Amino acid sequence: MTRPRFFPVVLAGAAAFLDIYATQPILPLLMRLVGGSHFAVSLTVTAPTLAVALAAPVIGRVADLVGRKRVIVGSAIGLTVVTALSATATSLPQFIAWRFVQGLLTPGIFAITIAYIQDEFSAPQAARASGAYVAGTVSGGFVGRTIVGLVAAQAGWRVSFVTLALVNLATAVGLALWLPADTARARPTGRAGHGESAWRLLRDRQLMATNVVGFCVLFSLVAMFTNVTFYLSEAPFLLSTGALAWLFVVYLVGAGVVPITGRTIGKLGYRSTHVSGMACSAMGALLTLVPSLGAVVVGLALVGTGVFIAQATASSYIGVVTANDRGLAVGLYSTAYYLGGTLGGTLPSLFWSRGGWPACVALVLGVQVVSVVMVLKFWRVDRPLA
Repeated sequence: MTRPRFFPVVLAGAAAFLDIYATQPILPLLMRLVGGSHFAVSLTVTAPTLAVALAAPVIGRVADLVGRKRVIVGSAIGLTVVTALSATATSLPQFIAWRFVQGLLTPGIFAITIAYIQDEFSAPQAARASGAYVAGTVSGGFVGRTIVGLVAAQAGWRVSFVTLALVNLATAVGLALWLPADTARARPTGRAGHGESAWRLLRDRQLMATNVVGFCVLFSLVAMFTNVTFYLSEAPFLLSTGALAWLFVVYLVGAGVVPITGRTIGKLGYRSTHVSGMACSAMGALLTLVPSLGAVVVGLALVGTGVFIAQATASSYIGVVTANDRGLAVGLYSTAYYLGGTLGGTLPSLFWSRGGWPACVALVLGVQVVSVVMVLKFWRVDRPLA
């Protein structure tokens, strides 16, 4: 590939994150509508992340065998259908079930695009493409949350999910038309080969450390942005559903910064770039403790930007530590990543009940420290390989 084409990668990133966290701005609304608890409505966030964690290794192997683009486009079409069906739910458990199915389809885009980047771009270009991809995930996360929040405030949550399904359809068509067909293809292996590949990857200390990093990265993001909606819907802020939807505009700060992550990795190295991202995020988390809406917004912008930089760095590093079975390797990474999102959506509820927002922030800071320790101790390559 003589000239990288980053736009389809950006579009894939957006498609991967349109749906999975779309209920975050309407969690307080759902509590009022169904009379559910803080934990119960949070399951609309954790159910899809758990499903991604379960499905990612399987879909990674499927993509190794049948091709990346087929899986990416097929998953995008499936998400369109299931997102529309989510609007037909008549109870919270039924809605959570549809959200779980959304999660089963998501790794077909999220995990496989990461593998696609590592296979279709040279190492220096892959670092830049990973940054472009994460910028797409940032944009998709913003669009999904904002659409659901604003439309739900005006026309109800059902209409918001029908609208979101139309956006999914547009991204699916775009991917079918513009994502270049993959040229790299893994050789089919027997069942024993699959097991041997998985066992070899699980014994790779750098890969396992990277998986822990992915866990910590998404835990931090989900824990902050899920629970901050409850925090800001209460006194002294008392934000409405529509106002909470606009809160996610802070994602766009990260969308502007993350594309330069590839160049930053080239200059500073993987370890320094990751540590810088986590430091930025930690400072933002501390800033949200200031009892001022402006301070919270700026803090969230820093949290998001730092986490997105760390995410781009970890995604790119997968290509460094994995030469073969990349689909499976990224599937394992995605499992760890979304397990972090699952716990990030539920575990803070226990801390909230004991210490409110400050306790949630303390939990996030602890997880970010673990991420930094893993990188400094286990990451051995510090520059993209030529």
